[in-house]
Amino acid sequence: MIRVGIVGCSGYTAIEAIRWLLRHPQAGIVAATSRQADGSCISQMHPELTERLSLEVEDLSPEQIAERCDIAFCCLPHAASAPIVAKILQAGKKVVDLSADYRLSSADLYEQWYGGTHPDPERLGTTPYGLPELFEEQISDATLVANPGCYPTSAILPLAPLLKAELIEAEPIVVDSKSGVSGAGRTPKMVNLYSEANESFIAYGVGTHRHQPEIIDILHRSTGAQVDLVFTPHLVPMDRGILSTIYVKVKGEQSANDLQTCLKDFYKTQPFVRIVDHLPATRNVTRTNFCDIAVRQHGGWMVLLSAIDNLTKGASGAAVQCMNVMYGFDQTLGLVDQ
Repeated sequence: MIRVGIVGCSGYTAIEAIRWLLRHPQAGIVAATSRQADGSCISQMHPELTERLSLEVEDLSPEQIAERCDIAFCCLPHAASAPIVAKILQAGKKVVDLSADYRLSSADLYEQWYGGTHPDPERLGTTPYGLPELFEEQISDATLVANPGCYPTSAILPLAPLLKAELIEAEPIVVDSKSGVSGAGRTPKMVNLYSEANESFIAYGVGTHRHQPEIIDILHRSTGAQVDLVFTPHLVPMDRGILSTIYVKVKGEQSANDLQTCLKDFYKTQPFVRIVDHLPATRNVTRTNFCDIAVRQHGGWMVLLSAIDNLTKGASGAAVQCMNVMYGFDQTLGLVDQ
């Protein structure tokens, strides 16, 4: 049995990871940490865990976490995560980091978009990015995996195979994405209050969202393409889910069917990517680890559409999928009905 620790257990990604890990036949949760620890049971922090997980929430050091666990799911904010991750790794244990601290390829890029000096720059550019669909071999040998951002997952999975096959132009690419409110995390913010978000639909982070460089960086890392990309996220009044509509130009005389065939061939052995004929909808992937992708043509543009659950395939489900790859399990273990 793999002993799993949840580092930073108060947020949405943590409770989502716990939900999936409780279903996993080869994993047991043995530690849950929080700076808000007061000796209470985790079910007081997350009432849905009542009679499902009896575990004290503790404020443990990285060394104490490493003593108890084989692998840690680090669910801390960026910059707070890397110092703890580094110490757990030094103790010889594995980590899936759900923050942004290890996703980008260089300290310069990190500092440009996140500000400040990176706490552990030597691991940038060498840490596998947690999309097994693209980086399975690297993940399988890793002690640290950088779990992807939710928006990047919804954009990278449709784009990477087509860029790799040189069926579409690397510029211009337009990624128009909509997310449920849980994508902003559990910490209260004015824009996420019910009276602010309900019956409203807004764009945010226009030209400044930190997932834009992540999308560009990972597409370059996985395909070699130098992408010129515009990314605009939107907030919609629903709990969870992301729908991304991506506009691309084709090379030559490629049809929508050609692009769809390429995607089907690329993902034919991947259990969590579904190339569909219908238009993807968030309701079809809610509380699953699937990404649904479709292709349509609109004049001189091709339109790629993808839908994921931002908390599952966009976060904690992907983390469990990566853990499965790191330990040589089937990718679907604990993530689908057996």
